[in-house]
Amino acid sequence: MKVRIITPEKVLFEGESESVTFPGINGSFDVLPHHAPLITALQKGIIRYLVNGKEYEQPIDSGFVKIENDIVTVCAEK
Repeated sequence: MKVRIITPEKVLFEGESESVTFPGINGSFDVLPHHAPLITALQKGIIRYLVNGKEYEQPIDSGFVKIENDIVTVCAEK
């Protein structure tokens, strides 16, 4: 699935990912390919995403995520 993590200042990550874990306001949640459409708020925490078997981390202060048609778009404050 395609993942894009952006802030008002810059693009933090854009590329293909095997899975993503988000710090949701009701607890963390995972997103895998073919996830159901979703828009939800994020709280301060760490976004973890898997690329070619390697996990990367991106700390955020807040934001929201939109998931639709295997495209994950994150608008975050850092």
